[in-house]
Amino acid sequence: MDLKETDILGANIGQHWYYRSKANAMTRLLSGVSPLAILDIGAGSGFFSKKLLSDTMAKEAWCVDISYECDSDALEAGKPVHFRKSVDKVNADLVLLMDVLEHVDDDVGLLKDYVTKVPSGARFLISVPAFQFLWSGHDVFLEHKRRYRLKQMEDVVRQAGLTVKHGAYYFGAVFPIAAAIRLVSNFVQRGRYKAQSQLSQHHPFINETLAAMSFAELPLFVPNRLAGLTVFDVAEKS
Repeated sequence: MDLKETDILGANIGQHWYYRSKANAMTRLLSGVSPLAILDIGAGSGFFSKKLLSDTMAKEAWCVDISYECDSDALEAGKPVHFRKSVDKVNADLVLLMDVLEHVDDDVGLLKDYVTKVPSGARFLISVPAFQFLWSGHDVFLEHKRRYRLKQMEDVVRQAGLTVKHGAYYFGAVFPIAAAIRLVSNFVQRGRYKAQSQLSQHHPFINETLAAMSFAELPLFVPNRLAGLTVFDVAEKS
């Protein structure tokens, strides 16, 4: 989760359709999984790990982000949240990498490094932006290195030493709209991408409409290996 987006949405991040929907997708993919300790890599504000602390039996979360000014601790639903610039070994049974791997040159290396920091049996939940042809000024603004196809993401997961449990695309319902807008915009810009976030505070009607479209997609989300704006992968350290 990028702190640049947190700065844009502020305290309303939990109401924004994109983050609400991504949290719903996370919950759906983790159905039947009961984590006790969460390691949240590139956590930003810790939105996703805080959601799990509030809604599950998880007892603590370690939020890691090199953008933090200093180490600190807080509480969420009465449970400890440890904000750290880096960590060594962590006894976590769930590792989150929500929109992280697209930011680094060596995605396999970063993932492999964190595989060594957690015990065997730990689950990994990973999300990345989908399809390179959707590259835009938004990616430039967020300092992305690439976008992924599902199979490409699964290859990265395997190279890092993890076993792929499930992969899927999400935001398939809004995919045609977003793809059309980006392709037209990219044609007009002729490859001269302006670094500019496309994330904004929408009118309540638009926000709720997009949230409803994404919510309606959830029953079809898990088997969706066709198209979407985000790739999700669930993997396990054997």
